[in-house]
Amino acid sequence: MSVFASTFSGAAAGALQSLAERLRQNTVQVRASQSGGGSGVIWRADGLIVTNAHVARGKRLAVELADGTVLRARVTDRDDARDVAALQVDASALPAATIGDSNTLRPGHLAFAVGNPFGVVGAVTSGTVFAAGSSGGRGMRWIQADLRIAPGNSGGPLADARGHVVGINSMIYGGLAIAVPSNTVVRFLRGTIARPRLGVVIEPIALRAGGDTSLGLLVFEIEPDSDAERGGLLPGDVIVRIGAQGVRSPEDLPDALAQAGSGGELHLRVLRGGAAHDVSVALRSLGAVAAA
Repeated sequence: MSVFASTFSGAAAGALQSLAERLRQNTVQVRASQSGGGSGVIWRADGLIVTNAHVARGKRLAVELADGTVLRARVTDRDDARDVAALQVDASALPAATIGDSNTLRPGHLAFAVGNPFGVVGAVTSGTVFAAGSSGGRGMRWIQADLRIAPGNSGGPLADARGHVVGINSMIYGGLAIAVPSNTVVRFLRGTIARPRLGVVIEPIALRAGGDTSLGLLVFEIEPDSDAERGGLLPGDVIVRIGAQGVRSPEDLPDALAQAGSGGELHLRVLRGGAAHDVSVALRSLGAVAAA
């Protein structure tokens, strides 16, 4: 029994160390021209960095990667109300974070924060989600986590037990870490980055089965030579699952497109002729923001 416990503990410790190291690679230091700075998350491999608006102050910014490489950064957009900003660096093949769905968080879930508090590079702390949908000013909803962060953690990732980034740490309030939900960041980025175009016209419909009602997205029309057509979607298909999640809102599809990004892949489950089919759509970049 003691041998089993020892083996299990070793395996668990190794998994946590691997998760922490992966998150450290996804996290950068953000330095402003004025005093101060913070952390950021490599959101996309093509140089898109997400941080807090209050971190991205000043005309001259620099980003330091986990390997010590320092890059100049420019602010491409910011939202002070949500305390989120998008930076761009001239780089490619960066170790981008895996972005999670903040809507899946529940009180008690494990959470991890990575940042650079008080000059300590790549510090990792852990705790639990305290509240996942607390309302703030202007209708903003925040994640609260019972874990330790300090000045320098701002703009860094809040991750779940799988190492998926579900929030951007913003502040400390009442002893709790307060983070911007990842889904809020995705909606913010939708207006600042080119995202793939699926090439469909959809209509939300109610699906009823066994007395239960769920939401589906009816594919009403498909654009010729679009990613949707090339991926095998057909008019009349009803999208019932996007990735690992069932459809909960018409916004789920554009959110998934933004998360997948150019060159990514969208995994869908559709109802076709009364049967379920899995469809994988390879996404091309069209170089401009477009409707789903």
